[in-house]
Amino acid sequence: MKLLRVGEKGRERPALLDANGNIRDLTGIVDDIAGATLLPGGLQRLREIDPQSLPELPSDLRIGPCVGHVGKFICVGLNYADHAAESGLDVPKEPVIFMKATSAICGPNDDIIIPRNSRKTDWEVELGVVIGREARYVDGADALDHVAGYCVINDLSEREFQIERSGQWTKGKSADTFGPIGPWLVTADEIEDPQNLSMWLDVDGRRFQDGSTRTMVYGVAHVVSYISQFMSLQPGDIISTGTPPGVGMGVKPEPIYLRPGQDMRLGIERLGEQRQRTVAWS
Repeated sequence: MKLLRVGEKGRERPALLDANGNIRDLTGIVDDIAGATLLPGGLQRLREIDPQSLPELPSDLRIGPCVGHVGKFICVGLNYADHAAESGLDVPKEPVIFMKATSAICGPNDDIIIPRNSRKTDWEVELGVVIGREARYVDGADALDHVAGYCVINDLSEREFQIERSGQWTKGKSADTFGPIGPWLVTADEIEDPQNLSMWLDVDGRRFQDGSTRTMVYGVAHVVSYISQFMSLQPGDIISTGTPPGVGMGVKPEPIYLRPGQDMRLGIERLGEQRQRTVAWS
């Protein structure tokens, strides 16, 4: 299934995408694409519904974040060896974990606001993992049983705030609109192998990132298991699993960073596409 949330910011309604690409209203069936809806039983109940029996919604509605009421937004850093190299850093001996503020979450096609005093706003296409069952001290062999589905994430980053301002990475990752997720949550049963998905990102029509989840250092199962050793994961928590090479910081001979008035397009095989316009903070 492809689950999504549509409507005005803060007033999104739950929906699903049918086989013909039409948006079907889940209002009254579930409260939201969040929490208990993402449990195995909740998803199974949705699978049993005939999409044709649901009201069709207009195709021009705004698409919001594909998951609501996110409790934790956890990110994995330097999880592609070639991205670590372009960043001038060694591949970590264990996954690098940091948090992104949930207030950064926005819709997949919403404008991206360049933060005040930003000089180095950058892009990162990433595979998002949405938790569907509580995970605590999970073994790697069982980790994927705790995944509800997958989505596209643009893990936007302000590199000066992240790297040059000391402290942890979170403050370079958490500006408003720095976490577009969606367009939809593709349930795990539709993705046989999350380690075999192509991914890409363009800025103003120029291809900067062109990679695959095959080159992750630590795969999805390992990451879910690893994080669950340090904190419990709850339904609706999101893990952003790292980015392949091609970020603006790594462009040679000089880095390239985002400025107002640019267009980004990014996507992951079978998970959909995002389109964003950068705007100045005001």
